[in-house]
Order: sequence, then C-alpha cells, then structure tokens
Amino acid sequence: MSADRPWGKAVVIGGSYAGLVTARVLADFFTEVVLVERDAVDEDTGVHPGAPQGYHAHAMLAKGGEILERLFPGLREELREAGAPVFDYGEGIDFLLPVGLAPRKRTGVRIQTFTRDELERRLRRKVLALPEVTLMPSTQCTGLTRDPSGRVSAVSCSPQDAEPFELAADLVVDASGRSSSLTDWLGTMGVAVPPKRTVKAKVTYTSMNFDRAEESHPGHPDFYVAYQMLFAPRVPRAGVLLAVERNRWTCSLFGFQDQPPTDDKGYLAFAETLNNPRLAQQIGRRTVQEPTYRYTNVDNQWRPYHSVRQWPDRLIALGDAVCVFNPVYGQGLTVAAMEAELLQGMLARHSASARLDGLAGGFQKKVGRLLLGPWTLSTNSDLMWNPEGQPLAARFAHWYNTRLFHVAVKDAAVWARFVQVVNMVASPAVLFHPSVALKVLSAAVPRRSPRN
Repeated sequence: MSADRPWGKAVVIGGSYAGLVTARVLADFFTEVVLVERDAVDEDTGVHPGAPQGYHAHAMLAKGGEILERLFPGLREELREAGAPVFDYGEGIDFLLPVGLAPRKRTGVRIQTFTRDELERRLRRKVLALPEVTLMPSTQCTGLTRDPSGRVSAVSCSPQDAEPFELAADLVVDASGRSSSLTDWLGTMGVAVPPKRTVKAKVTYTSMNFDRAEESHPGHPDFYVAYQMLFAPRVPRAGVLLAVERNRWTCSLFGFQDQPPTDDKGYLAFAETLNNPRLAQQIGRRTVQEPTYRYTNVDNQWRPYHSVRQWPDRLIALGDAVCVFNPVYGQGLTVAAMEAELLQGMLARHSASARLDGLAGGFQKKVGRLLLGPWTLSTNSDLMWNPEGQPLAARFAHWYNTRLFHVAVKDAAVWARFVQVVNMVASPAVLFHPSVALKVLSAAVPRRSPRN
C-alpha cells in the first residue's frame, strides 16, 4: 500500500470488457490488481473466446464513449486512426424508424463505430501495460472464502495445468458475465438472492464483416450506419450496418421468432426484405467477407443483488454478471462503463479514510438504481411482442413512443432529444418536457401507419 493507493490487492473475476474497464479503475486505488480469466487470453486477444456475442454489431453509446475516453485518454483517436469513424449521430446514420426516416440533421451527439474485437484488444493491451495489473489466464474461479467477520477475503482458483489454490484479496469483483456462478456461491455462504428477473426477447442475430470502400472513394455512401429498428408488433425483421475499422462493414440482421440465414444467398435475401434498402445494397456489393455468426441467447436477465439484505462486504458484482440486456438496444458496453465510473467515485470517497468496509453493499444498491432506466427501456419494448399480459407501463411507453416517432421524423429538435436519451447523455424526462409532450399528444397518428 502507498499514500496514493490505500489498499493492497483487488481480484477481478473475468477478463473481458467489463473486467478490463473495472481493472483500469482499481489500478488507481490498489497496489495490485489480478485479472483471473478462465480462457487462454493474452494482450493480443480481441473478441473474448467466452463471449459469443462479441462477433456481432456493438454500439458504444455517447455516454460510454465519454467514460472510456476519460479512463483511457487518446483511445478515440487511436481507433479513428485505425479507421473507426467519429461522426454526429444525426448526420451519419440512415435511421429508419417504424414510421419513416429520421432527420439527417446535426444532433450534437458524437459517436464512434468499431468492432468489439478491436475495442477489447486495445483495452486489454492498455490495462495489462499498467504496472499494478497482472493477468492470470486459463484459471477457473470456483468459489469465495469469508473471514471470521463475514467479509469476502479470497477467491478459490483452479488453473488449467496446476493445483487449485486460494487467492487472497482486499476486494473481489465479479465481472465474469452472464455465466457467473456468484448466485450459487452466495447460496453456499447462506446468503439468499431473490429470483432472477428474465424477459425473453426471442430475437436471433446473424452477423458478418465485409469490405467497405475507402471514405474518399466515390462509391462510399453518405452514412456510417444504416439501421432499421425492430418494433412490435409490425416490424419483426431489422438490421444494422456499421462502418468499422480497416475499411469494413459489420452487419447484423435480426428477427423476432425468425432466424436470419447464415448462407450468403439467404443472408442477402433476408436483408432485401427490410424496408431500409441500404443494408442489402452494401451486402450485395461485398467482394471480401469474414465468417458469418449466429447468436440466439439474447434474453434480458437481471440478478437483483441490490435487494440482498446481508450482502457480504468486500465483494461487488457488475456488468453482465448482474444484468444482461437484449443487445438490439446497444446498452451493455455503456452500462458497464457507467458502473466502473460509479465504482471509481465510491473508491475515491472511501480512500480518504482508507476503509473499504461498507462500500460493497452501497455499490450494489447504486447499481440497482443505475440499471432501472436501461432495463425499463429494453424490457418495455420486448414485452410488447407478447400479445397477452403486457404491463400498463409497457403499453404506455409503446403508445407514447409511436406518437413520438411520428413527430420526430418531421421535427429535428425532437429527434435530437430522442438521440440524447438513447445515448444516455440526457434523462428520459426530456422527452416529456411540455414543449415535446404537447407535440406528441397532439400528433396526428394514422390508425395503421406505413412501415417506411
């Protein structure tokens, strides 16, 4: 320990995106940070072997991009130099709402598009270059140990080619993703966790990367993203096309209770059924492509650790280990960054007294509050696919959004507010401001609006 780092060792279970961002935060407060990773990864690993969703289109919302730039200064420029474009959300996205095209006007919200593979590789290199951080790959975590006072004090580790051992820690972070065993570990310690909340999305993703013309080439389109959104119940097929590093497109096609094909002919044919023609146009022009991947495990899942009455001290959980979102809304990367930033602020406050006791339970409660907004957005939309048992809140949100979209396609200012909310740089309350609500409530909405 030292004056600038008041605590000894932190152990992070899971070395994927959430674990890496969290390790970066912990390195400012602990003299040693150990990343325990079950897979054989190193500094050159990109897409995490244990994250099948890593091959699909990922959105870094503006809020998440801002946090990453604060934690990793210069990251945005590095990615830009690699060919990941930076642009205004309104100007650079050909966005087909359920009622028409969104305005191609400046919103003031700047985003960047890249592959999960490129982002994670660069983050891993930066984190592993920190002198405080050590990677322990090919090691499975099998349980936790508590000291006589009830605090979590160690992690049981089982390396692939060595004898099991216990790794002592002043703080343990579970960032192991949706396959986390933490609920079971807590159960063996006599800590009851309320049942996991699950909202099924019933959406399948099929994705590929393929070649994109140089931006200076006359054949490059006037957008960096082309998007058609799913919208219950009348838009069950959708897709997104992202301009990413090294002159490539990442395309993800998705369908509700439908599986976009993985063969080349079927993939293009599915894209041609969309009302936004931009995706099929670019797919049809490809000359070089990478393997096609399908992903079906997209249910929303929330482990309500914030409700646990006797949460063990010196233990925290974040990222997909706590809450998994349907990836169609692009919230996961940004929410994990927000959780890491939340932890950073709490550690800074506790560092004045050099006391970690009491931090863990408070952190989980704050994570619960942080998750409520994105969880509500994601699940309200997914619940509307079920014709029976739709909650009143979901029905109201769907009704209001439908009217909001009718206004937004004609009103760039309203569209800009929606963009700010989607990117988590503004509260959803701005969509209910009197100046917006009056337009929404007085909008002329056809009984059955056209899909494009």
